[in-house]
Amino acid sequence: MTNNRADTSFRSSSHPTRRGIVASGVMVSGAAAQSSTSLTIPEAVSGSLTVNGTRHAFMLDPRTTLVDLLREHLDLTGTKKGCDQGQCGACTVLIDGRRVNSCLTFAVMYDGAQITTIEGLAANRALHPLQQAFIDHDAFQCGYCTPGQICSAAGLIAEGRAKTAEDIRELMSGNICRCGAYTNIVAAIQQVMGRS
Repeated sequence: MTNNRADTSFRSSSHPTRRGIVASGVMVSGAAAQSSTSLTIPEAVSGSLTVNGTRHAFMLDPRTTLVDLLREHLDLTGTKKGCDQGQCGACTVLIDGRRVNSCLTFAVMYDGAQITTIEGLAANRALHPLQQAFIDHDAFQCGYCTPGQICSAAGLIAEGRAKTAEDIRELMSGNICRCGAYTNIVAAIQQVMGRS
């Protein structure tokens, strides 16, 4: 049997990890990194966001996406980084109550905004009704997409546009569940909407 784990004992401090690069806010393309010419790194931009009720001031590379700010700088790892192209919905968060794919937006674009992640939905040590409904209806299997599904469902309910199961399916179509728990996800949303 082959050990698929990489041996990291050979790494030296001169070889930064991806996590370290993202956390520092410095991103370098492969071609530019191999070039002997000097790189131009954009000046850091300051701003602030209120995430799950807590205000956070930041000084970031302007190219830092919201998902990277949440995961790498604020250690809020509930928001998942799936496709990094806005196609799967695993990174969905609520920005001023609207659902947004956080992998497609730069953090500096929302200076002063209110951000809600999966970690911020529960209140007073009680699960959010959607979180409980997902449990009640077994609306997840592996769980990777669940934070994005729940945040998207919270935004969907706040929008008030979904009236039927078909509406829910259409308006949640930007959130992919590779395990195929769609029927249970719709049932969980209907429970919270009072239409079960």
